[in-house]
Amino acid sequence: MVLQDTDKQLIEGCRQGDPEAFRALFEKYKDIVYSVALRYSGDPAVAQDIAQDTFLKLFSTVGSFRGDSNFEAWLYRMVVNCCFDQKRKTRRLTPLLDEILDVLRTPDVSVLDEVLRSEISTHVRSMIDSLAPDQRMVVVLRYTQGLSYDEIAVILGCASGTIASRLNRAHKVLERRLSRLAVNRITVKKEKNNG
Repeated sequence: MVLQDTDKQLIEGCRQGDPEAFRALFEKYKDIVYSVALRYSGDPAVAQDIAQDTFLKLFSTVGSFRGDSNFEAWLYRMVVNCCFDQKRKTRRLTPLLDEILDVLRTPDVSVLDEVLRSEISTHVRSMIDSLAPDQRMVVVLRYTQGLSYDEIAVILGCASGTIASRLNRAHKVLERRLSRLAVNRITVKKEKNNG
């Protein structure tokens, strides 16, 4: 069986921009996509991000699906690619996170310091994830992909000045949030030393 009739109808509806067809295709395959993403990442939040990326890519490229192959296999390949993309993003963010954490760490590393480091790493990732989408994308393209302002501007279809502005706003948001983390860490250190 190459392609079920219902899949053919849904894909054709998606090509024509029918929101109900998109919704039906999503409902039919969301559990499969999430399951693969969760098994790969081991983290429900990351799996949700991967699933979201997969469906965004699916809906933007479904017009290129010719129907002469198995749709599920095509979708699985898309999920796998999104999993690999997520892994690459995580690896690229790690050096940035390590630099931030090195600033916050003291030379005498204890078990508490390692626990705090792990907690801070989680918070920093969460902070980046919670940025406004346009700011997050600029941060990702600039720091994980190493692209210039001009390159990012071309990709996002806006002026270099807009990119600089979005990056500046993202820096300010992260700086405020990171300073709160640093204050919290100093408070915990003091409590540890006094306790």
